[in-house]
Amino acid sequence: MSEKLRVAVLGAKGRMGTAATAALDAADDLELVAALGRHDSLDILIQRQVDVVVDLTVPDATEANVHFALRHGMHAVVGTTGWDASRLAALAELLTHTPKSGVLIAPNFALGSVLATRFAAQAARYFESVEIVELHHPRKVDAPSGTALRTAELLAAARQDAGVPAAPDATEGGLDGARGANVHGIPVHSVRLAGLVAHQEVLLGSHGEALTIRHDSFNHESFMPGVLLGVRTVTGRPGLTVGLDGYLDLEG
Repeated sequence: MSEKLRVAVLGAKGRMGTAATAALDAADDLELVAALGRHDSLDILIQRQVDVVVDLTVPDATEANVHFALRHGMHAVVGTTGWDASRLAALAELLTHTPKSGVLIAPNFALGSVLATRFAAQAARYFESVEIVELHHPRKVDAPSGTALRTAELLAAARQDAGVPAAPDATEGGLDGARGANVHGIPVHSVRLAGLVAHQEVLLGSHGEALTIRHDSFNHESFMPGVLLGVRTVTGRPGLTVGLDGYLDLEG
């Protein structure tokens, strides 16, 4: 029988962290050896001989957490936002010195969300217009969401590769934010509403038709299959992977 992966959760007291600790604890092939809160020392990760760190903390802490894990020979699965281009570049540089380590940074762990984004990127080249509406609970600290940013990036790349011109828009004036945030040329609208968890719509339109691709997460348990997939896969995928789709067979 193969030895179980030793896993730690950072941010274990939050909603995602609570769900993740429960899912990992219930997995027969994984061993949850540490569940750290905000003020716990990262040295516990060394003491517990952790193989994979699951970071579900906050943007201000995530970079230092992941760098700590890599410097001590661990792998990392990251669901925390805040990984901009400069942070990703610094992480990629660090990984050149730890070539056996793997890092997954996943804007969204819901498999349905990953698939919806892929479907939207495939469709984007066939429509004149595309916009994104992301809807989350009012406790979310960032806007737009990391999922929306990733979706806009993929949509824009697909449209550029296909030579699709900018979407028509005759707006000449209006209140700030009325047309959403411009992300790679894609308007992104953020809603924060009590009662919601995590939801996203990609709206695509051309003359005479429209297509809406929507995904809904109704609870934090919906993200756990993706978290488990990330933990089980990251040790065999050295280097940096951005997006859970990198661990899925979505070609063809």
